[in-house]
Amino acid sequence: MTLKLTSSDGSAMNIVEIQHISKNFRTHWGRKATALRDVSLEVKEGEIFGLLGPNGAGKTTTFGILLGFQKPTTGSGRVLGEPLGSAEARRHIGFLSENPYFYDHLSAVELLSTFAKLYGLSGARSDINDLLERVGLHPADKKRLGKYSKGMRQRVGLAQAMMHRPKLLILDEPMSGLDPTGRREFRDIIVGLKQEGTTVVLASHVLSDVEALCDRVGFLIDGEIRKVGHVDELVHPASGAFEILATGLPPQLLMQLGEDHEVRHSGNCVIITVSSNDVARHTMQHIFAEGGVVLALRPRGGSLENVFVGELNRRRQDRKPRPHRDSEAA
Repeated sequence: MTLKLTSSDGSAMNIVEIQHISKNFRTHWGRKATALRDVSLEVKEGEIFGLLGPNGAGKTTTFGILLGFQKPTTGSGRVLGEPLGSAEARRHIGFLSENPYFYDHLSAVELLSTFAKLYGLSGARSDINDLLERVGLHPADKKRLGKYSKGMRQRVGLAQAMMHRPKLLILDEPMSGLDPTGRREFRDIIVGLKQEGTTVVLASHVLSDVEALCDRVGFLIDGEIRKVGHVDELVHPASGAFEILATGLPPQLLMQLGEDHEVRHSGNCVIITVSSNDVARHTMQHIFAEGGVVLALRPRGGSLENVFVGELNRRRQDRKPRPHRDSEAA
């Protein structure tokens, strides 16, 4: 069976398309735990898409559903034009987990030769050598995988995920354990795969790498998609923001700040992020009136990390219980 990778009008199709996916689990105590809540997401053919979220946000569960390892509790979707869990789609997907497990007694060449047979490939030694060199490993190295560092195992895992030339490559923390040089090499490899026509979906906590690599990103927080967009569009609004570094602020002042303020604590200081110069001036006047001290006013450099942390802080604020008006009056 041949996968259809273009839409009826000839435009790029959605390689990944999920609608209203939720996933519930049962804990050891029999209670229901929700990993994903009403997640809808699209990934276009040929793009690099970053799925960002803190630990426990549901990223690995999402990948498990896309790969057919898990079934959603509710919702539906398609991967490579096939229904979720399709064996035909899995033949065209490469996957690197955050902590890949390999047989420690094999060498890298022996491991890839074994996977080549499982994939039904000829497994020519020259192809395997080229693949190892592409990920920065020496094919003549006879060292057993049990002796490999975390970063070297990541390189072998990437080679294994790439070897059947997948149409979709899913990478869960692909740069975990890599030094700065290794991360740069991995970024170059991923960009090269995109140029060859591979669609890449990745999760990473190294947001500078995500910003440099991805066309679009989605923020997955507490099992919910909070924001999706092109990296440039998400980062650009933050470039006009300001940070106010202040101290001596009474708690009631922080509670009175509106939704256009982002507040975080750093030691004995409070950092208040505002969206414009006018809001910054009004906020500082409010701080002075309440007896607070402004230590610094500085432009906030636009970055994906700033945008993501801001969204995460807003989510945490939403979860905080609001004090009752009677208790405030008391």
